[in-house]
Amino acid sequence: MTKPVILTGLRANNDLHIGNYFGALLPFIDMAKTKADDYQLDLFVPDLHSFTTPIDHSKLQQQIMHNLKLFVAAGLPLNSDNIRIYRQSYIPAHSELTWILDCFTGFGEMSRMTQFKDKSSGLGAERVTVGLFNYPVLMAADILLYGATYVPVGDDQTQHLEFARDIAERMNNKFGELFVVPKPVKDQNAFFGKDQGLRIKDLVEPTKKMSKSDDTGKGVIFLGDTPDVAAKKVMSATTDSEGVVRFDTAKQPGIANLLQILALARGEDLSSVIDHYDGQTSYGALKTAVAEAVVDLLGDFQARMELIDENDLLAKLEHDEAIMNATANKTLLQVQKAVGLRA
Repeated sequence: MTKPVILTGLRANNDLHIGNYFGALLPFIDMAKTKADDYQLDLFVPDLHSFTTPIDHSKLQQQIMHNLKLFVAAGLPLNSDNIRIYRQSYIPAHSELTWILDCFTGFGEMSRMTQFKDKSSGLGAERVTVGLFNYPVLMAADILLYGATYVPVGDDQTQHLEFARDIAERMNNKFGELFVVPKPVKDQNAFFGKDQGLRIKDLVEPTKKMSKSDDTGKGVIFLGDTPDVAAKKVMSATTDSEGVVRFDTAKQPGIANLLQILALARGEDLSSVIDHYDGQTSYGALKTAVAEAVVDLLGDFQARMELIDENDLLAKLEHDEAIMNATANKTLLQVQKAVGLRA
């Protein structure tokens, strides 16, 4: 590939939520529409990552296709040769490169990963898998196989991106120029803009981010939620006892979160939404406005989902996976030769 590569992926183990929609889907769609002439955009489903924590494996295939449809419904064009979509497990090089990189990765490096500590803390020892511990190495392989320069990640995965840079430089120093080293986090943030790392908060616990892996789902507005379910979640959102609307993320995180969701759902500037509601003493009016905006958003989005032709999507997948296999295998062969696995 001669163009710089932008790579992104979202796990397929759960439905995506409105935080994913505004923080990942829409920014990627914008890049696809504005940067495809100058960059290669790779969008993959990291299905191997999907069961680093427990899931219902019988639903994984259905969820993979569902999440790809979400990108299409958000506006991803399927007719561009500069946009590739593929399933991680359909490119065997991901798994083999991971093993090779494992053998040049220190146990201490992985032990220091804060996301592993966070995700494993709620699991019993018997449920904390080696796969969860090893997640950053597979993520590095995902990036390095395709020479990705830019990788949009949230704040919780900046460590993983830095590890990908570290292992690439380590291998390059030992064996010669095998890998393109991704840009550092500072440059990534400058490239992707201020929306990098956007985190809509949970409606029930507004001090934590909205997460698609939340077990209860009560504070998460999923893109597949019916309008009635979504509206009820908004109307039940945690607020506070202050009794006046203020955008204060420290003292009134629930209200601040509702104001942000309203601005995003309406496509309005946050400052104008804050100005309109600032000082009002009725939280009910704000919640009603947010519920209506979310219902409209989901209604339009789900209508577009219904129009997607799955045969067209599968044809695009199979076409792109053949190309991505060739690219990944070329990189893998260089690495295999360098470490002595091939003549």
